[in-house]
Parts: sequence; structure tokens; C-alpha cells
Amino acid sequence: MAPDFRENYRAVPVLVRKIASALNRGTAIRSVMIMLLVLPAILITTRTADAWNRTVPSEYGRVIIKNYSKRAGLAPVVFEHWVHRSRFTCRLCHVDIGFAMEAGGTSISAAKNREGLYCGSCHNGKRRFGDRTIFAACSEGVSVSKEDSLRCDRCHSLGKKVAREYDFTTFTAKLPKAAFGNKINWEAAEEQGLIKPIDFLEGVSIQRSAMKAQKDFAIEIKASWMGKVLFSHKKHAVWNGCEVCHPEIFPAVKKGATKYTMFQIVNGQYCGVCHDKVAFSLRDCQRCHTEPVEMGGGYSR
Repeated sequence: MAPDFRENYRAVPVLVRKIASALNRGTAIRSVMIMLLVLPAILITTRTADAWNRTVPSEYGRVIIKNYSKRAGLAPVVFEHWVHRSRFTCRLCHVDIGFAMEAGGTSISAAKNREGLYCGSCHNGKRRFGDRTIFAACSEGVSVSKEDSLRCDRCHSLGKKVAREYDFTTFTAKLPKAAFGNKINWEAAEEQGLIKPIDFLEGVSIQRSAMKAQKDFAIEIKASWMGKVLFSHKKHAVWNGCEVCHPEIFPAVKKGATKYTMFQIVNGQYCGVCHDKVAFSLRDCQRCHTEPVEMGGGYSR
């Protein structure tokens, strides 16, 4: 696991934040002063940031599931978000199927999978994706065949050398690239039709008409050195619908009604519920802060 870069943000003294906020409302020299204040924080985080940049792209978004594995005498489950997000929307799994978006928040068990819940919604040995039948998730009984044992290892693979059906490098070779995270621009891949994540699962989802997405809007930024955020409901709705974000992550739906800071986002709240975990990294600043910054009569990015 890569070090948690967010811990270093928490270490920035509250006083520094308050001074920076005050300077932001102050004189023309505020930009220089703010940079002097931010510099110690940058130095504090350099070592951790270097380690974070070395995160293996294929492991970005990886989830280790171990609620009941040890009790069952099995290795923990290694869940790869990248292969699943290339095929299914976030909304399908986190709303229709019911996976919590919090680590350890879903009581996944072999019995529930066999009942057709959670992983078993797809992994039942019957459901197909394209030209492939999706393998069944869990076997029943104490003694299992060699074939069943190998099938168990496909998920319960932590610490094991298991042959993967999909190789990350090969699978993503032709997908648009990004600078951070697993270095794939999934948004562009979907827009270009290179991946077509499905949003409906027969027998699980309820057929309904899509809601009309709101128009894009700018989010004002208090910090003078960062550009405005241009938020697109349409782009988010492709993956999340409305239900993933509202009302649990963003309680209000009226523009400007929910107030939040970058420190809260880095701590895993609001946008940070997804970004820096599975969605693109928070370090990819210009993916959100797309508006140019006005500086001394000109503009800069």
C-alpha cells in the first residue's frame, strides 16, 4: 500500500491556514506571502509524495476484502476496480447492487454471494458479459474440487501468484492516458467509445427514464492562485447517475448550498469520497480547475 498523502495535509498547522485565508483577502503581495506559507507544507509532504507517485498503476483503486476470509481459511479477496469500472458504471454497483462506498461497510459473505447478492449478482456462473460467462463466486460445502479451489483463488488471491484473466498493461494499452492514479483517462475512454460501461442489470436494476442533467456550472474558488472549477453534471451522471452523490455525499442539490474546503476533500469527504481512491487523483489539479487564473492583467495556468 502507498503511504496516505492526506495525513501530511492534516499536519499543516491551523494557524497557517488562517493566515493564508486572511492574506487571500488582503494586499497585492498576498500571492508571494501565500507561497512562502505553503512552502513548508510542500517540504513536509515531499517524501510521502515521492512514494505516492510510485504507486503501481494497476493497484490504484484496489480494495482488499477480508471480513470473513480468515475465518474461512482463505486468503483475503483482491478486488480490482479498474477491470470492473471498464465494464460497469459506479451507480450500478453502489446503488442497484448495494456495495457501500466505505471500506468494510458491506457484509459480503459466501452465503450472500450464493443467494445472488453483492458479487453474486453477476458472479453466478450464468450471467454473461459480451461473449463470456461470468464465473460463479463461491462454492458451498467444506470439501471442494480442484476446479472449485482454483476458482476461489481468482478472488481470494492476496499474497498468491494467481494467473489473471486480464492483464492491466495489455488491457489498457490503447486507452487514453492520464498523469496520475492508474494513469488511464476513463472519462475520455468512455467518451471515445473505447469502453461502454453498462448501467442496467437484468433482475437487479429497475428500468427508468434518465433524468435531464443540469448544465455545467463554475464553482468559485476563494484561493486566488487556483482557477475556477467547471463542474459537469453530465460527465458525472454517466458513471454515477444522481443517486451516488445525492443525498449522502452532497445533501443539497441547489448550487452553492453545500460548503466544503480542499482540506475536507483531501480528508475523503465530498469530492474526495471518489477522487484519490478510484476516480482520478486530486493531484491532477487541472482536471477540475479548468478556468485560467488572472494574474497582473494577464492569464496563467
